[in-house]
Amino acid sequence: MPKKRVQKSQSRRRQPQKRRSITGYLLGLLLKLGLLFVVFCAVLLIYVDGQVREKFEGKRWELPAKVYARPLEMYAGQGLSPEQLRQELGLLGYRTVSSVTGPGSVEFASARVRVMTRGFAFPDEVEPSRRLLIEFGNGRIQRIHDELQQQDVALVRLEPALIGGIYPRSNEDRDLIRLQDAPPYLKDALLVVEDREFYQHHGVSPKGMLRAAVVNARAGRFVQGGSTLTQQLIKNFYLTSDRTLSRKLLELPMALAMDFRYDKDEILEAYLNEVYLGQSGIRAVHGFGLASQFYFGRPASELELHQVALLVALVKGPSFYDPRRNPERAQARRDLVINLLAEHGYISAGERDAAVAEPLGVRQSRRMHTGSYPAYLDLVKRQLLKEYRDEDLSTEGLLIYTSLDPLAQSHADASISNVLNELQSRHGERAGELQGAMVVTDPRTGEVLALVGGKETQFEGFNRALDARRAVGSLIKPAIFLAAIEQGYTLASIVRDEPVELRLPNGDIWSPQNFDRQSHGDVLLITALARSFNQSSVNLGLEIGLSKVIDVLRRLGVERNIQALPSLMLGAQEMTPLEIAEVYQTLAADGFRMPLRSIRMVTTAEGEELSRYPFQLRQQVAAEPIYLIRHAMQEVGRSGTARSAYQQLPSELNFAGKTGTSNDQRDSWFAGFTGNRLAVVWVGRDDNRPLPFTSTGGALPVWTAFMRQEKPEPLVSRRPASITTQWIDERSGRLSDPICEGSRQLPFIQGTEPVASVDCGQFSVRPGPSAPEETESGGWFRNLFR
Repeated sequence: MPKKRVQKSQSRRRQPQKRRSITGYLLGLLLKLGLLFVVFCAVLLIYVDGQVREKFEGKRWELPAKVYARPLEMYAGQGLSPEQLRQELGLLGYRTVSSVTGPGSVEFASARVRVMTRGFAFPDEVEPSRRLLIEFGNGRIQRIHDELQQQDVALVRLEPALIGGIYPRSNEDRDLIRLQDAPPYLKDALLVVEDREFYQHHGVSPKGMLRAAVVNARAGRFVQGGSTLTQQLIKNFYLTSDRTLSRKLLELPMALAMDFRYDKDEILEAYLNEVYLGQSGIRAVHGFGLASQFYFGRPASELELHQVALLVALVKGPSFYDPRRNPERAQARRDLVINLLAEHGYISAGERDAAVAEPLGVRQSRRMHTGSYPAYLDLVKRQLLKEYRDEDLSTEGLLIYTSLDPLAQSHADASISNVLNELQSRHGERAGELQGAMVVTDPRTGEVLALVGGKETQFEGFNRALDARRAVGSLIKPAIFLAAIEQGYTLASIVRDEPVELRLPNGDIWSPQNFDRQSHGDVLLITALARSFNQSSVNLGLEIGLSKVIDVLRRLGVERNIQALPSLMLGAQEMTPLEIAEVYQTLAADGFRMPLRSIRMVTTAEGEELSRYPFQLRQQVAAEPIYLIRHAMQEVGRSGTARSAYQQLPSELNFAGKTGTSNDQRDSWFAGFTGNRLAVVWVGRDDNRPLPFTSTGGALPVWTAFMRQEKPEPLVSRRPASITTQWIDERSGRLSDPICEGSRQLPFIQGTEPVASVDCGQFSVRPGPSAPEETESGGWFRNLFR
């Protein structure tokens, strides 16, 4: 018995030990789990901290390249009217006001314009903001006065218009702004609406999360996030917008890490540039800087209170509160933001009432930029891709300064659209679906000022200016006649305008005809070019040889393969409008080859120069032959195939050019230049069917309409010292006299003047008492040695 009691008591003593071992096991397990959790949290924090730092301290955004037009330079004596300045300032988004108060505002009077410029950091220097008084007279600027500095200004550059961009695959677009440059009330409005405790919490707001949890519990789903601005930034930077628990759980430690790592103002500035605020076509509008341009067409720094309030209102839902589609809803939300600013003491009651009374004032166009230049931007991108990777162009925020002239582009667009619409209305079904293209350059620099790729000038598509290879027709003829002049011909040389027959390799007979189906016999070389006689051009080309013509074409700028066939003399060669512009650019630049360029400079986003495209030239044709061919091309307008242009253009314009119609009237061309404008125009059909008009009925009216709007400088050719002028008989090409019927004055290279002359009685002398009467043969003999 005693033995059993002992055993029982021992078992009772062992039971507490068992309980203690279970408790210890549980405590140990909890300790291990706790340590594991701590390690997990530490690893998670290290991971999220690395993720946050990688994005926040590295390249935060894929920034599209920004493409700028040329800046308008203004100076006393410049040919610029108040209306032209109004158009330019309109493209830049300047506001017309009754009294200039700040940058981006302008007031107009009859002959005076007062403007407050915005200033711009050009790569070479910073152009300051100025308050200018500009006085006009006789279509020119008479005086530019800086009213702040109280002095006249010799030269002023307006900021260049932003004409487009080269976008990343994400199609995101943004215009970065700094917090200190943000417009008044933006910071206050954003915080009072979205995160009032932004400067007190540590990236996460427990009160906001509790409030959101209650709302979500009542709704039975996620309807409110309770997110701080830091959490919203984390979501936009790193995560998706899905309202899921896993996304929310990952968002919290990342927000804590960001708040621990970075200053509050840094986080807020990143938010200003990241928040999504709308959609422009396929491009997403991010940040208040770009949204200001998208909705109001002005820089963020110029926004007024009611405009700031509208942009802040859009943060809650850019689509739901879209002011273009839902103006009432947008205005209600905007007014709520304004009232909250007043309730929290940021604005007065008077400011609130004035802001609420303002209309939305949103631009109706959804285009990101004030103009649309798809064809020109296509040219810019092609030239850039020769030196830069596509990835660099679309993500590094490069600044690309081009030579595009917005006014010239506007005039080119209007000329193509209006004239083609008139032609289709006039010719009906015979015209078909007309298309057109135009290239405009400055013959003094070789810069491309405007480019039109099709009738629908505002839309992307097939760029006919760059890619439409069409037979050039008679545009080839100046090269033939220039080659002849280089071989010793003169403008007074007689060329044969008579039928020619050539047997082709396939046995066919090629026998070109003039447009009027008539032969004109012996004609002066200048007349053959001015009236574009086909037979005389072919005969002349065959006499000097195809190789000479091809050599001239090469030197003028043709780089593509040229087929050495007789049909070359009538323009069977196919070229694009841009290639034709290269050729005529050399003719317009006194024989100097200037590679056409659309880009002036490329810099980094900070303004560091990467590439410069300077003015380049190389003399390809001597001064004397080029002077003569330009004189002949001026005759195309005076008495030749383009004479109808002077019905709308001033006679002192003195342009030079050439009409061109391809075989069966499939292509209508005109290329012509003045002192500061060269324009090449093509009109035709994409299906290559014949047109119911020639060059004078299609391309020439487009060219004329453009020049009428541009009001260019007259063409003045510098006469080389070795050029002389003589009076010539139009019928024979011999020397004549101004009193003789049918005489005209022509330039010659010294030593190439005609020797023989005609006698129309200009040398007869009344016989005197001691002087015998001159005989006819004596007069002829004297003429021979004049």
